[in-house]
Amino acid sequence: MWLELQQIATTVYFTMLVLLSFYGAHRLWMLFLYYRHRHDRPQPVGRFETPPLVTVQLPVYNEPCVVERLLDAVAQLQYPRDRLEIQVLDDSTDETPQLVSNKVRALRAAGWNIQHLRRPHRQGFKAGALQYGLEHAKGELIAIFDADFVPPPDLLQRTVDFFTDPQVGMVQLRWGHLNDQQSLLTRVQSILIDGHFLIEQTARSRSGRFFNFNGTAGLWRRRCIEDAGGWSADTLAEDLDLSYRAQLRGWKFLFLPDVVVPAELPVEMAAFKTQQHRWAKGAIQTCKKLLPSVWRSSLPWKIKLEATIHLTSNFGYVMLVILCLLCRAPAAANALHMAGGHWWMKLLFVDMPLFFAATVSVVAFYILAQRELHVRWWERLAYVPLMMAVGVGLSLNNARGVLEAMFNHRSEFVRTPKYGLKPRAQQMYRRWRGVLPWIELAMAGYFAYVLADIVDRGQWMMAPFVLIMAAGFAYVGFSSLIPPRLEKPAGSPFAPAGA
Repeated sequence: MWLELQQIATTVYFTMLVLLSFYGAHRLWMLFLYYRHRHDRPQPVGRFETPPLVTVQLPVYNEPCVVERLLDAVAQLQYPRDRLEIQVLDDSTDETPQLVSNKVRALRAAGWNIQHLRRPHRQGFKAGALQYGLEHAKGELIAIFDADFVPPPDLLQRTVDFFTDPQVGMVQLRWGHLNDQQSLLTRVQSILIDGHFLIEQTARSRSGRFFNFNGTAGLWRRRCIEDAGGWSADTLAEDLDLSYRAQLRGWKFLFLPDVVVPAELPVEMAAFKTQQHRWAKGAIQTCKKLLPSVWRSSLPWKIKLEATIHLTSNFGYVMLVILCLLCRAPAAANALHMAGGHWWMKLLFVDMPLFFAATVSVVAFYILAQRELHVRWWERLAYVPLMMAVGVGLSLNNARGVLEAMFNHRSEFVRTPKYGLKPRAQQMYRRWRGVLPWIELAMAGYFAYVLADIVDRGQWMMAPFVLIMAAGFAYVGFSSLIPPRLEKPAGSPFAPAGA
């Protein structure tokens, strides 16, 4: 009986490893597409004789630390004022409305066309706010910026002419970082975001695959939003949902990696986990909603296949949790192979290819992104192992989001706290952190035991993986319970005086 259970566990383990290896190999495909199309930079097909009317939408919910910085940045946009409308979509329940009201009054006095829109409820959360603003907007183009973003002054000048192509429905810009040097966590996040935007978004956009609006730092053609059915709040990923609906309608999307909009990265692990949980859950909700429509469409198979991988990738967190829980299963299998004298064949033809596809491909993906973006890119490589550990440590948190989506568990849109680079501001967002950090610490303890056991048995091949698992769960668990000490990022031009 025990032997049969061991064989089942080993089979499930290698099944999960094969599936994760498939998603890992897909990152190599993204790298291939990126380098194949890296010089295919999109160019506007023409120039507007009369600048189009642009509505800038700023969805805000309880953002007292950053909302004034956002409004100051938007007031620096270099665009004809008679062709620009600004909407502050304010659903706040704290002191933010008063801050916005004072700022809006000053900007109106300076000649800006700006509205402070307050809904009587938060129905639909961010999607509801954006749809409410759209119903009151006059612009042909809609630019959207979350509260923690700082759009550069020339942003509209560098982007609106891409809409001279009547098929272009959305233009996404690359996220930059205001505080990537603020802590280990922000350094890890910057590496993750850089890889996603530079490699994935560029590869998908320029190769004609579907890709998504990232919720902020982008421009939409109003007619595209309306043609796709408008903003919907039936998923937590309203941006991904609308993106796929619009592209299924035939609209063309562009990604401009050279236009960078800096933003504030979450500095607390609890806030980062909230954000990641929302993204994972919303992506699977969108997958359930729209993947059947993708396959019923007349799209080429390569677009359908890429869309499937894109929409299902968060299932990898569930696979990773299963892999972690069964990590001891291969030990018995390895012992049997060694006793039979064929262990080297398994190592050469099974373990090593799966290791390469599941692990090395991911490392290469993020390292090459850093190489493309940074002159002294090698200085950032020391954080790649921690990035992998954090990915493992987040697996329980994100797998919970995936399972909630699969079993239709409804939850609110939980915002990510922003501190405006002010160390003392984090005290405003203290909250109950739940039981999950303790489970993560228990997992760390389990893997510490497994690591000691495999070292004692001389199974050195597994040691690096188990060490990453133990370190990842320990870091994520402890960081969730112990708030970080925040400091102003050195040399940040965006940090306000006295922060």
